[in-house]
Parts: sequence; structure tokens; C-alpha cells
Amino acid sequence: MPFFDILRLALRNLREAKLRATLTSMGVIVGVAVIVTMVSFGLGLQRNLLSRFKALDLFNEMTVFGKSFAGAFNFDRPPGRRNQSNDNRRSQTEEALTRVLDDAAIADIGKIPGVAYIEPTVWFVVQLRSNGHTFGHQVAGANVPNSSSHFKEFDAGQMISSPSADEAVVTEDFVRTAGFANAGDAVGKTIEFLITGTTETDKSRQGTTTDENEPPNFFGIPLSEEDFEQKDSRVVAARTFRIAGVLKEAKPDGAPGPTRGLMPYADVYIPVATARQWSIAHQGEQSRVIMALARETGAIGNDESPGYASAIVRVTDPVKLTEVRQRLKQMGLGSFSIVDQMEQIRTVFLIIDAVLGLLGGISLLVASFGIANTMIMSILERTREIGIMKAIGAEDREIKLIFFFEAAVIGFTGGVIGSLAAWGIDGISNRLAYRFILKPQGASFVDFFHLPPYLWLGAVAFALIVSILAALYPAARAARIDPVRALRHD
Repeated sequence: MPFFDILRLALRNLREAKLRATLTSMGVIVGVAVIVTMVSFGLGLQRNLLSRFKALDLFNEMTVFGKSFAGAFNFDRPPGRRNQSNDNRRSQTEEALTRVLDDAAIADIGKIPGVAYIEPTVWFVVQLRSNGHTFGHQVAGANVPNSSSHFKEFDAGQMISSPSADEAVVTEDFVRTAGFANAGDAVGKTIEFLITGTTETDKSRQGTTTDENEPPNFFGIPLSEEDFEQKDSRVVAARTFRIAGVLKEAKPDGAPGPTRGLMPYADVYIPVATARQWSIAHQGEQSRVIMALARETGAIGNDESPGYASAIVRVTDPVKLTEVRQRLKQMGLGSFSIVDQMEQIRTVFLIIDAVLGLLGGISLLVASFGIANTMIMSILERTREIGIMKAIGAEDREIKLIFFFEAAVIGFTGGVIGSLAAWGIDGISNRLAYRFILKPQGASFVDFFHLPPYLWLGAVAFALIVSILAALYPAARAARIDPVRALRHD
């Protein structure tokens, strides 16, 4: 029997039982719609997460760190399970890192093929004065020029003009704190870094104080209340910067803004060399103690620099990230990148997609029983017809093919309509989520679902296979019918 004759016969049989075929197809439609909707939701979550990481510029950057002298000492403290565990992890890290992240290491990293630039991390808190307001804010150093997306969008002004310029880039939070009317008003104004001390006039009046006459103090803090009230009571503007630009603020819906990349967040950015000089000149007392201990124990030489705590390395292409990290490891330096977590993230989403697909597959499995039931009922109704076909020469294979074609038509039709239904459900769900959840909060539209072609094509193919498998038993049963008995069947 020709292929098209078998297909025509299967379609005719389905048309003769329209209601039953429609109800059977509905089971397949629901099953496919559930599978596609659930899996597309999981894929949508994964796509949104990865796109957000990409928009935040996290795939092109990594954090590099070297040997830390702060962890080279065993301070006296009660032993405990948690402390011992932390100490073990710290010691293992120290053993793996053999080089200090100093200026020489920074220069060597910049020569690695694939490195676009390296930016040492310099971050501190300082008391500022601007527009007549005095307040404390975080300050960080930035390379000039800087190709990071961190400094791509400005509300007003521009990036710092040169590495040696006494200029700063600020955030809109700084603008509000300083009392400026808007970002444009802040551009061109000054920021003063404040310290306590005496002016040159005061020093000439007081003369030079010898060490013998200096009042007793503890780490520079006067021991007597009288000295504490009188000493260093004058506030001095140690450094003045001109505001060159104001970074654009993050959008209300959490879209990428000035906090992009791995660079530490700060409210004021100045040239990295200037920030380094300030952090060394105004080093905290605890940092001085740690450095003194490091030099006493020989962990660092008297003329050796302690280096930077970390640095941000930007690569020219995310593909180069693995190769650059291998070179850093050979140099005795450590690194961290969001790529380290990507495999775990993909594994989590793979599990989520599998669970969602399994839940949808259960509904399609239930639909397969409906297909088998429809085929068996069709056999009982068409027993005499089957007997006539076999009597005039139809083979068992052709009888099976008729039932397989009927099941395939049901599965294919249900798969296509189910995929279209899932597409409609995804669109309606996105609109409802935006209308009742995102829009009231001032957020922009977000597509929570991702329906790639391979998903709905795979769903249609899966429905087709399940339908054919469901027809195996009914087709085999129809092929075993004795034509003599079938012709006697009423």
C-alpha cells in the first residue's frame, strides 16, 4: 500500500471519530504546553542571569591578589574548631601565593598577552568638604584613561583628564550629600580631603617640639584629656580636587549602572597613583602595626613594598580569561573570576530545567494512555474493516502502519498546537507580571521566558515519539486479528 494511501486512510479514520480524536489531542496539547512553558521559564531565568552578568561587565574582568603579610602571623587566641578551619584555609592560600602584588608584579601582569589593562585596588574612607558640607565618603583610585564600562555613562561632565590631574569623578549620591541642585552644578566644583593638624603658621609660632618634651601618647592619641582636647584640634584641607564628572546612577529596576564590573564601589574616584600616595601617607594605626610586625619577623624587608591587596585585570576577550589565569598562577599570584561560578550555575539550571521538564513529561505520559485507549477503541469499532483489508491482501505491517500514522497525526498536531499555546502562555504571563508586579515598582519590562527553536521543535518530536510508542500495543493487536473471525464480527 503506498505511503499517501496509508496517510489518507489514517486521516479518514480520525475524521470519522472527531470528538474522540479531539479529546485525545487535547491531552497531548496540554502535556506539550506544560513542558514548553516550564522549560522555557527555566531557560528564561538562566538567560536573564547570564545577560545581567554580561551587562555588568563581569566576564571580561577578574580580581588578582598576591601574598598577604597580614595573614603571616599567628596571633594568640583561644583555639577552636572554627578558628582552626579558617587558619588552615588561610595557610593553604598563603602557600599557594608566593609573590607580592607590588608595582613590579603589576607591570609584569600588564605584559601578559590578552590583558587589556590592570588596575590596582586602592580604597579608603576620608572626611570630605564640598559645597560647604562636611561628610565622610569612600574614595577609590582609577586608571586614567579607563576602558572599563564603569566609567562609560556620565550624568554630567567627563572622565578625569590625565593620570596626574587633581580631578575626581563622583556619584550622584555624592552630589545629593554635598547639597548640589543637580549633577551639572557639581561639575567644576572642588572637593577637599580633610585631616587634623597644624598649619605652617601654627608651627612657626609653636616652634619644633622635641621627642623628650612630647606628651605621653598611645599610638598618637594623647593620654591626658587636656592634651586630647588641645592637640590636632585644627582641621586642614590636605588635598583639593576638581570634580570632572558625575557618574550616571543605577536605574530603579536594578539595570546596570555605575556599579558595573569588579571594581570596588566608591563615591569619589581619583587617579590611582594619587590614591596610592594618600593611602600610604594617611595609613591607619592598625596597618602600621601589621607592617611593623611583618618587618620584625622578616616576612617583608625594610625596603620592600607591601604591595596592593588586590587588582582588577581586564582581558581583551573572555576567551583569553583561562589562559591569563594560568599565567598568573605561574607567577605565584591568585585570581578570582565570576567564570569560576558559571559551571555551578549551569549545573543548577540544568537540574531546574530537568525537574520542570519532568513535571511536564508526566502530563504527556498521561496523554499517552489516552492515545492508547483511543487506538484500542478504534480497533473494536473497525474489526470488520481490518478483516476485509487483510482478506484482500493487506499485510500485518500495513495494518500497523495505519495505526502508527493515526497516532503520529495526533502527536504531531498536539505538539504543534501545544507549542503555540505555550508561546501564548509565555506572552500573557510576561504582560501580567509587568502589569501587576514590575510596573507598580517602577521596573522595566522583563521577559521571564525563553523559547528557542530547539525547545519547541524538540517538544513536537517528543510528542510524536510518545504517541507512536503509545500505539505499539494497539497496532500489534490489530495486526493479530484473524480475518475470518473479523468478517463474522457484527
